Amino acid sequence: MSRSWERKVRNNMNQLNKQRKKQGIQTPIVPSGERADTFKGRSYIGPILLVLITAMYSLFVRPDSTQSTMYWVTIGCYLFLALLFVLRRPYIKVGTDYVQTRKFSGDRRLKPEDIKSITAQEGYVVIERVRGSNWVFSRIMNRYPTTEIAERLKQFAKQHGVQFSEK
Repeated sequence: MSRSWERKVRNNMNQLNKQRKKQGIQTPIVPSGERADTFKGRSYIGPILLVLITAMYSLFVRPDSTQSTMYWVTIGCYLFLALLFVLRRPYIKVGTDYVQTRKFSGDRRLKPEDIKSITAQEGYVVIERVRGSNWVFSRIMNRYPTTEIAERLKQFAKQHGVQFSEK
């Protein structure tokens, strides 16, 4: 299919899904080429560190009468940032021809030709890139379901000829 045709199909699917949502139908229509498995984790180390930094700041810094408003605004902003990190869950999405995840600077997507190899071991899944740093998905750091991710990435690697190894 040409790109313009794919764009028309995607726009029509979006309109149809909006109509179905208004009618109360919860299952969206997804084109066959865009099915993807999403595995969500839970970030807890970053928010805990932010809360600890906020606690240390509140213990060691005593505001003057002129700085008290800014003091409480700073504490509130740190706690709000910790809440955002808790609510913004990390994920890995494995589609038919891509692997996508969320980094600090936004969503990042890898095509099969950008992946050198995939390594799965107990509690970790590592995607080695051709250029750039590796993507590491950890059971300890972000509470990812690493066994399920490894199974899905094994299928992805087999389908696209990417080297896959288990340790």
